[in-house]
Amino acid sequence: MNIQAGDAVRDRREETGKKTRMANLELLRCVAMMMVVVLHYLGKGEILADLSGGEIGGVGLAAWLMEAFCIVAVNVYMLISGYFLSTSSFKPTRLLSLYLQVWVYSAAVGLLAAATGIYPGEEFSIHYLLTLILPVTMGHYWFMTTYIFLYLLLPLFGMAVRNMTRGQMRTALFLLLFVFCILKSVLPARLETDGQGYDCLWYLCVFLTAAYIRRFGISLLQRRGVCLCLYVLGCLGVFGELMALRYLYLRTGSLEHIMKVPIEYNHILPFLAAVGLFGMFLRLPVPRGLGAAVNRIAPYTLGVYLLHENMGVRYQWQKWLGAEGIGGAPELVIRTVAAVVCVFTAGILADMARAFLVKGFHRLFLGFKPYRALADRVTGADRLFSGTLH
Repeated sequence: MNIQAGDAVRDRREETGKKTRMANLELLRCVAMMMVVVLHYLGKGEILADLSGGEIGGVGLAAWLMEAFCIVAVNVYMLISGYFLSTSSFKPTRLLSLYLQVWVYSAAVGLLAAATGIYPGEEFSIHYLLTLILPVTMGHYWFMTTYIFLYLLLPLFGMAVRNMTRGQMRTALFLLLFVFCILKSVLPARLETDGQGYDCLWYLCVFLTAAYIRRFGISLLQRRGVCLCLYVLGCLGVFGELMALRYLYLRTGSLEHIMKVPIEYNHILPFLAAVGLFGMFLRLPVPRGLGAAVNRIAPYTLGVYLLHENMGVRYQWQKWLGAEGIGGAPELVIRTVAAVVCVFTAGILADMARAFLVKGFHRLFLGFKPYRALADRVTGADRLFSGTLH
């Protein structure tokens, strides 16, 4: 069954100006970004207990359980992107817009943090400055570096997946997952080629998975209940494997080098859990009013990531939002939820302001002939690839 053609999917589409958005997947985009904030609050706020240490305690167990249920976030975000990109043509304007968005946040927030003392002056260096000015090639935001490199390859990958047969795509997907996911998930050793899910090769696997789901569908994902079970069991499996590896290490002193493998993005459990969550939202009906609100907010979710993961504030905002001195599991949940609300809201508002300013400057600069000519050339470059969609 082609999921794209299903009535359930069409019913969940919401009109937003000239664009048509799927409110269910836009809602999932927001949820995934909130999960990203949770991961950064727990990890960079130093709330996660040391698995190689002694007693973890209630807060430690609760933190690792939350980590296990949110570790799907990045894979989910890439599944959403792949689902749409697999049927889209490459657009140089989109690439330029994305790069400029990353650059604005990198330079503006990073320099402001240094100027106000949020980023320690003794750590300010040429490397820091270069990272702000060249955010993609210097890996300021690892996810954006990977995403932009993958988008650059879209003219090749996009045409390939649109012309592959079901059998060809299934075989290619199995081979990729076997090499970059299954092997590392079952072997009690570190593989030299394992990028732990932080590389473009892994997101090619996720991209191809999303493309397969869109073109051919997966029978297992036809029912929301099954998808929910896949997500929950996958996340519980992550938590269970973490605790089992910790137990083995404490008893034998071995396997420390693979203790955190279950929470790496290209482990089979986070991957399957992400596919389950994606499948559940793919068939989730969204009320029209909620859908309209979600479609309004979702385009700005990337700003949440670019704001709170900027080098200038990356390890600071957790302290501002109460990551220190947590007394129990209920308090951890409350503080984490509060942190997510604060960071998500700030990021959305910041990106709305950025988009408004960029749009205003664009209109202003269109009055200058050199800028208008450059804009026309970039827009014209989109047409070079528009014919590759079919």
